[in-house]
Amino acid sequence: MARILISMPDEFLDSIDNFAQAEQRSRSELIREALRTYIHKARVRENALANKNASILETLLE
Repeated sequence: MARILISMPDEFLDSIDNFAQAEQRSRSELIREALRTYIHKARVRENALANKNASILETLLE
């Protein structure tokens, strides 16, 4: 597994640590889960936009 280095404000890191502790998860796992969720939602938005554009194009071509 690769390691990365990121910078963030101390207050934000404190919030992450509090959530991780409350959920009995590591900081890394919490951040990985957040990124998986972000990527999934971005893909859903992209697919929705592509479907909308395809529908508009079909309407224009009729």
